[in-house]
Amino acid sequence: MAQVVAHLIGSEEVTGPSPVISFLEVAVAGLRQFFCIIGNIVSYDTKDARKCREVTMERGKLLIILAGCLWGCMGIFVRTLNGWGLGTFEIVALRAAVTAVLTGGILGIFKPKLLKIRLKDVWCFLGTGICSIVFFNYCYFKSIVMTSLPVAAVLLYTAPAMVVVMSALLFREKITPEKIFSLVLVFVGCVLVAGIVGNGAPLTPAGLLIGLGAGFGYALYSIFGRYALERGYHSLTILFYTFLFASLGVLPFADFGKVWDVMAMGAGQTAFSLAFGLFSTVVPYFVYNLGLTSVENGTASILASVEPAVASFIGIVIFGERVDLWQLAGMILVFASIVVCSGKKVRTVET
Repeated sequence: MAQVVAHLIGSEEVTGPSPVISFLEVAVAGLRQFFCIIGNIVSYDTKDARKCREVTMERGKLLIILAGCLWGCMGIFVRTLNGWGLGTFEIVALRAAVTAVLTGGILGIFKPKLLKIRLKDVWCFLGTGICSIVFFNYCYFKSIVMTSLPVAAVLLYTAPAMVVVMSALLFREKITPEKIFSLVLVFVGCVLVAGIVGNGAPLTPAGLLIGLGAGFGYALYSIFGRYALERGYHSLTILFYTFLFASLGVLPFADFGKVWDVMAMGAGQTAFSLAFGLFSTVVPYFVYNLGLTSVENGTASILASVEPAVASFIGIVIFGERVDLWQLAGMILVFASIVVCSGKKVRTVET
């Protein structure tokens, strides 16, 4: 399995003729690899992987962008589930429970050893699960309902600035000119997309605060997730305990009976709920964690801000949401921040 993972994130630098082609190749390989892992994880050994795996920074960045694209599609699920009568906490509960069941089932059947964690490290998963996922998901889903997909997604990506500052303090990551310039682009893009300039959809103070809360909660995942990775935990182990604690954290606030009623409405609703957990959580978080093994927290958070562009496209094309030229310019600036951060450095890391 270590060889298969090495094939996914290979040690050679990506030198293809086009960044788009390179991204598509990594996207296909990443998704194929994830489903391969579901049936093949039994042979994975974390310690062996540490010794033999080389991760290119370029490939790691593309994996993080892939995760951002999948997260950008989340609005389709949220709007649909909200239309079926689920509230914000119920949607958070559904996402957390489905993810915990899927990842727990995979690990329990194929590799129970990866379910073991040290008691002294529980705080990492409490941080990713409750401080980040529960708080961030509640604010983000609420923001989607209160504002629009483009506004909610871009306010979420005030997170890069928070991650850069916290990572500099906690992990001594350098605040480079490229990061600063990217953060400026993200901030200006957020201002434009939020409709503060021009004639876009208005943003209320409550919507602004909820959106910024989502950004802060999202930033915390990169911080606590980094601590868990540095302690040698596998990506699926982090996923399972993150969403197990998230399920417990949302328990007092969500009506699980209503969640079950929606899932039991029919085969279509059940499949849609499972797809919600798989494609908006399990796959993107898995490839994001892989990317974090070779990319700094601050850079990763900026690269993942491709999500607003994807969410905006979906909001415009599928839900017919209005976006003016100023908001379009803001989306372009957010995307430009990704380009600034997309260098082609290569480094070998032990994970």
